[in-house]
Amino acid sequence: MAPTTIAAPSSCMLLKTPFSLKRGSKALSLNNGRRLSKRLFSCNAIYNPQVRIKREGQPKTLNYRVFFEDASGKKISPWHDVPLHLGNGVFNFIVEIPKESSAKMEVATVELYTPIKQDTKKGKLRYYPYNINWNYGLLPQTWEDPSFANSEVEGAFGDNDPVWAITDSRGKIGEILKVKPLAALAMIDEGELDWKIVAISLGDPRASLVNDVNDIEKHFPGTLTAIRNWFRDYKIPDGKPANKFGLGNKAASKEYALKVIKETNESWAKLVKRSIPAGDLSLV
Repeated sequence: MAPTTIAAPSSCMLLKTPFSLKRGSKALSLNNGRRLSKRLFSCNAIYNPQVRIKREGQPKTLNYRVFFEDASGKKISPWHDVPLHLGNGVFNFIVEIPKESSAKMEVATVELYTPIKQDTKKGKLRYYPYNINWNYGLLPQTWEDPSFANSEVEGAFGDNDPVWAITDSRGKIGEILKVKPLAALAMIDEGELDWKIVAISLGDPRASLVNDVNDIEKHFPGTLTAIRNWFRDYKIPDGKPANKFGLGNKAASKEYALKVIKETNESWAKLVKRSIPAGDLSLV
């Protein structure tokens, strides 16, 4: 299937200036001494970043990191500095876990510049019990607020992470794909709401044919069921219970997916403005 990720309606979003401060803007001093460039609200500031990848350490080691840099070589955050909305219904999606791989790679939300790293548990690298059959990654500039109980999904609270998305054609770690959203799955993981946005890459030859949740089954039969079953069952081999899904155990429409992305983008905006306590999360 070609579902891929990212989207947001054409409302105002919080976008950063192109990796540098505009004249007259200021820098904010954080409590830990780091400096955060000031991000600006804009309804029409659409910016397509020129991003380079810099790898540090060796893959499959605890110190392996995939950093993002701008054209000048300055480190930037894939979570905070890559824009969500590109205009004309096109959005950014950042690949963390390539299709047909099992290493649990993710943006390190508590580390400076939030590089992609392999997750750990009890000091050991984490792997899924079997390969994931789609690209898995994040929608930048989104955040699931752990203080917000979603009344539409059993009152579950956000999981304190960006929104994750799913695509099909194999990508590379750190690759930024242009996508359009098609559906949303409301996964509940140990009581926390963990949205999964199903989207399709504009590079897929069938992208023009697939525009909503019903088109997925028509052109990629069985895919939504396979995605739901994979995320429901992947913890069972470790002796944990199956994950649950809200919204009647069904995939919600494109319209609903856009609503989720809009709301989590607004939560992220409050986070980086420090209207909501950041805790250990890095805002750089």
